Amino acid sequence: MAALRPVLSPVPDGSPSGLPRRFGRRLLFVVAVATGLGGCVVGPDYQMPGTALSAHHANARRAAPLRPGELTDWWKRFGDPTLDALVTEALAANLDAAAAKARIREARATRRQTLAGFFPQVDGGVSSTHSRSSASSSGVNVTSNLYQAGFDASWELDLFGQTRRGVEAADRGIEVAEESLRTTLLTLAGDVAQNYVEAKGYLARIGLAQRTAAIQRQTAALTRAKFEAGASSAVDVAKATALASSTTANIPTLETAFAASAHRIGVLMGREPAAIVARLRRSATIPSPRRNLPPGVPADVLMMRPDVRLAERQLAQSTARIGQAEAALYPSVSLTGSLRTSGIRIGDLGNGSSLAWSYGPSVSIPVFNAGRLRAAVEVQEAQRDQYYAAFHQAVLNALEDVENALLGLAQQRIRYGSLATAVRNYREAGRLARVLYSQGASSFLEVLDAERSLYDSEDSLLQSQVLIATRFISLGKALGGGPAGPIDASRPLVVDRETGPRPAR
Repeated sequence: MAALRPVLSPVPDGSPSGLPRRFGRRLLFVVAVATGLGGCVVGPDYQMPGTALSAHHANARRAAPLRPGELTDWWKRFGDPTLDALVTEALAANLDAAAAKARIREARATRRQTLAGFFPQVDGGVSSTHSRSSASSSGVNVTSNLYQAGFDASWELDLFGQTRRGVEAADRGIEVAEESLRTTLLTLAGDVAQNYVEAKGYLARIGLAQRTAAIQRQTAALTRAKFEAGASSAVDVAKATALASSTTANIPTLETAFAASAHRIGVLMGREPAAIVARLRRSATIPSPRRNLPPGVPADVLMMRPDVRLAERQLAQSTARIGQAEAALYPSVSLTGSLRTSGIRIGDLGNGSSLAWSYGPSVSIPVFNAGRLRAAVEVQEAQRDQYYAAFHQAVLNALEDVENALLGLAQQRIRYGSLATAVRNYREAGRLARVLYSQGASSFLEVLDAERSLYDSEDSLLQSQVLIATRFISLGKALGGGPAGPIDASRPLVVDRETGPRPAR
């Protein structure tokens, strides 16, 4: 940032202040010297650390670098309007996101506070004193008035860049807060999508359990009829009834899991837990991604993942703070001045003869502080090392997330194909077993085993479908795609009114 250069104009001779011309010249000379020295900074200049990355992901060898916006709103690739609406509502109303936006406003205000260090600080004061005293010799009471007005100014020159490094750290702090918000929004979108998919999966499994239990009750009724006709045993009737009851017993557990996912979405949207339960029950269709996500190359995580960018900005901020602490080791120079006037009448305050002024520099040199200032620099250097390690760890964690998501999605799709084949064969086996059993050509044990195996395989198929969707969501989060468009963080949650002077209650 370029040095801020204050412009002061000397007061011409003959003005009401009566300040001599040499005062203006001296002041301008001091300002010119301070401005020339104001470009000096101490401490290390930040450079983004280099990272040695592979040319491609181990589980996506044929991939090209991601294009800007290619991962934006990745959850819309499900083609589910309900999911899109829930994510949009959550992004606008989530309380964690609101807190992250407040941290951005805090960081911006902190920068304005730090930036004020470049400018002089001026305080003014006015006083009026009325006194009465008695002369001891004459016994006459004497009444007097005294009016005073004046200004005090101080300006600490940023000779070694302490304020400049502070502003640099504050700038990085704003970027840290912004990346923290983007991380929160990415996690939020992923959590809403994952809980939505899981809730739909539980509803689909509840429907499967209800349909299967109905079929198994029909088998139990057929077995009972055969028992009454003397063609089956009481053991077969008991097993058939038990199988239907066992399948029905899964429904309460699945209902509980569905409610937990629905409640989580409600809270993520900043609403009561049960706010969208009825809305989710309208359909039990498990969403499936209609378009694949481009995996990109490992270097993309440095630009796409907000948590990686957050760690890098924290490293830059900690580097600036080293210079801020190191500047305290050097002398500090301040310019101070005052201008005062007094009189027994208010009109006298403007007279040149009543003016008094003073100005001059002061230098503060750290001579002995028992190593406190040097230790403060070492503290910041140690914190910089921590952020350096955290940045590289964030890169490795991001790459791990991508590899796991790519592999998990690919393997789950293979598993889904095998389960779909198993379901088709178990369904045919069950149909044949029931036909043969009704004709007396097979035992009830074969029917029982076929129905149990069919239910288990169909339930596993639904779970695999859910896992494909959740692996897709994990990949979207791992690659770092986020919501499109700018995010307004300027609106506070709490708006205060009547904050000016008023009678106490």
